[in-house]
Amino acid sequence: MRPLTARQRQVLLLAANGNTNAAIGRRLGIHRTTVDRHLSEIFRALGAADRAQAVAIALAVGEIGVHLIHIPDAQREAAA
Repeated sequence: MRPLTARQRQVLLLAANGNTNAAIGRRLGIHRTTVDRHLSEIFRALGAADRAQAVAIALAVGEIGVHLIHIPDAQREAAA
């Protein structure tokens, strides 16, 4: 496993927060296919098969922090 770049962490964090590739692209001012490429590189770097596994691995190894993942209010209220 190799460390993620700052941009890769940014893309993965946006994905972890439920954003689609198109929404990530709009947010970062890049094309959706660039987001696709970033995610492919992230999966390869982390040894992940998909975005859920990439998020889990990144959390486990400290690439992203759980405090940066936002829980929607409706889910937070349902869990209380």
